Amino acid sequence: MPGFFLALLLALFVAALALWRVLHLTRRLRAMELAAESARRMAEGRGRCLGLVARELQEPGLALLAGAPALPAGPDRAIAAAAQHLLRLSDDLSDYLSAESGPRRLAPEALPLAPLLAEAIAQVAVRLGPGRRDWRLAEGFAGLTLRADRRALLAALTQVLARAARMTREGETVDLRPVLTEEAVSIVIEDEGAGLPAADLSPGAAPGTRGLGFGLATARSLVEAHGGSLRLEALPGIGARAWLTLPRERLVAA
Repeated sequence: MPGFFLALLLALFVAALALWRVLHLTRRLRAMELAAESARRMAEGRGRCLGLVARELQEPGLALLAGAPALPAGPDRAIAAAAQHLLRLSDDLSDYLSAESGPRRLAPEALPLAPLLAEAIAQVAVRLGPGRRDWRLAEGFAGLTLRADRRALLAALTQVLARAARMTREGETVDLRPVLTEEAVSIVIEDEGAGLPAADLSPGAAPGTRGLGFGLATARSLVEAHGGSLRLEALPGIGARAWLTLPRERLVAA
């Protein structure tokens, strides 16, 4: 009998020890969950704040860049340089946020392409302030409908169009046209800007191809989340062409 009670006490002790360990681990896991939730909320708040700063830097930067040609020689270069500095800061913040954002979660819907492009152009035109570009939207977009996340695709288009506006001058043309193949549907954006000097191309980039480290990381990640790609081409003194390409299965109607 003494052996029985001893074994019972030992079993109760082991059970109590196991229960204590379970409770201890549960408390630790709960504390870790609370810490992770707090960190997530802080990261989201920081992301919203930095995103707002990036947008606030971009709008005066574009407005200054658009107004610089109207100033006398000398001040125009200083204003243009200040505008480019603001826009580079905006690009850096956008790229940083894109790297931190992780996988994109999409809510696809049927999107008529022509109205979406017109909205993106209107947003960039407002940011330009007094500046003006001749935005030419090809008739081929009429009737094209894509299945995509509206906010994501609009953000990508706006970022690419804002870069085209930066690379061009008052009154110059930016053309938008669709290209459909058996595998893909592309939105091609061509500008008459000066292109980029060779020193501005990303290391290892093919000749005539502009690197993507120019504030377009967010646009690229949004397009890639749809299974597509973003490619840019540029030749100094000629202009640039951006290819925003999505899989053909994203095309609902043509």
